[in-house]
Amino acid sequence: MPDLILFNKPYGVICQFSEHERHPTLKNHIAITDVYPAGRLDTDSEGLLLLTGDGHLQHSISDPRWKLPKTYWVQVEGQADEQQLALLRQGVHLSDFTTRPAQVKRIPPPALWPRHPPVRFRKTVADEWLEIIISEGKNRQVRRMTAKVGLPTLRLVRIAIGPWRLDGLQPGELKQISVTLEDLLQLQHAKRMNKPGVPGRTHARKPSR
Repeated sequence: MPDLILFNKPYGVICQFSEHERHPTLKNHIAITDVYPAGRLDTDSEGLLLLTGDGHLQHSISDPRWKLPKTYWVQVEGQADEQQLALLRQGVHLSDFTTRPAQVKRIPPPALWPRHPPVRFRKTVADEWLEIIISEGKNRQVRRMTAKVGLPTLRLVRIAIGPWRLDGLQPGELKQISVTLEDLLQLQHAKRMNKPGVPGRTHARKPSR
């Protein structure tokens, strides 16, 4: 029964365990050994990162062929009009690829933790929050998408990967759950059917340190 770690990565933390000369890394927050990220999250982005020591589970989560949906709350500079939202939804042509269609909607400002350092605003420019769900994860994709349609990203928080969500985890906190073979089979079936899947069993949850 492999374990899966749900970790709320703070802003400025690099998704690696080896030390970095300028930034804190996962090693500064996670004392559990022999686990590795199932996917990545940019240094200047926050939110859900999944880690596991099980290679099969890591592959099932991170392999782009499974198209596991990733949900982001994105604070953008400016206020989106319907044309900009339509462009994000249908797919954005970037310099090296065209994104797959995304699910995009406006949301009220979410109740999130303060970011350190805080977001730098321009007093003369409004901002708003979008929920963006994509099924791929190219380098800095969401930021590139919003910039392309004229809505630069100010803050980006990943709140879910497939069925797994932050669910109250604060920056630097983690929880550990056990995922059964049955859960994996259901998850793979849900991905084939383009459904959100199941979160796995939490009966073996361990507290964060």
